[in-house]
Amino acid sequence: MSVVFAIVGRNLRIFFRDRLNVFFSLLGALILFGLYTLFLGNLQTGDLADALPGASTAEVQAFVDSWMFAGIVLITTVTTGLGGLAVLVDDDQTGRFRDFLVAPLRRGQLVLGYLLSAASVAVILSLLVLAISVVYLGVVRGTWLSPPEIGRSVLIVVLASIAFTSLSALIVSFVRTSGAFSGLATIFGTILGFIAAAYIPIGAFPESVATVVAALPFAQAGMLLRREFSADTLAVITADAPGAAEPLRMFYGLDLTIADWAVSAGLVGAILVAIALVCTGLSAARIRSRIR
Repeated sequence: MSVVFAIVGRNLRIFFRDRLNVFFSLLGALILFGLYTLFLGNLQTGDLADALPGASTAEVQAFVDSWMFAGIVLITTVTTGLGGLAVLVDDDQTGRFRDFLVAPLRRGQLVLGYLLSAASVAVILSLLVLAISVVYLGVVRGTWLSPPEIGRSVLIVVLASIAFTSLSALIVSFVRTSGAFSGLATIFGTILGFIAAAYIPIGAFPESVATVVAALPFAQAGMLLRREFSADTLAVITADAPGAAEPLRMFYGLDLTIADWAVSAGLVGAILVAIALVCTGLSAARIRSRIR
């Protein structure tokens, strides 16, 4: 395992040394934060304040911000793992695979090193963004997540990071050039906010589109994070309007349904584990076949 850890360390140093790559890995989350800070947050807050006259503007802002930061953390678990795989594509394009193969290394060790380093990038940066989100909500909005909520959020972030990194690795295994990888990262980062229901609430989509989005693992993982981030603030703003809680949970994606079937937290966890296992096996086989 010392060889694998050495490869992981080398890949991590290359990734974090490239500050532009780190920046673009976080770009999707930064775009979402900018959109809500400058435009969408005020619209959401105004609409909710009008619909819930018993809630103060500060309470509504706390709910909207907590919902937004759950989406930011979710996006980070996806884009950072994808960014961490840039080392793999670069090594393939520059012919470093041939250099590695003349060394006393097995292909399996190289594959494991690439996958572990990408997953480590996703976990490290996602937990960092999670910590920043918790502090921001506590300091700016006065809404502190409880220790159990933070603990569950950490588990969700780690599981989502591993699952989505393995999915990204499977996709990247078909990418041959750095230009193609950059295009893939740009396209994926652009549409991710929509298919994860992070840019706008899932309830604002047409019913058919909302059903498709709810069936995707990105929105489902986001549902788990939104429950930890937003359940308490939602209870506060609906305290004087108890009948509004359930519709708002559906509208903002704290609860998801596919047709009339409710998506459970246990099912989402099982799906993420299955994605991690299946995609890791398939991507490892694909990457192994490329290292020749």
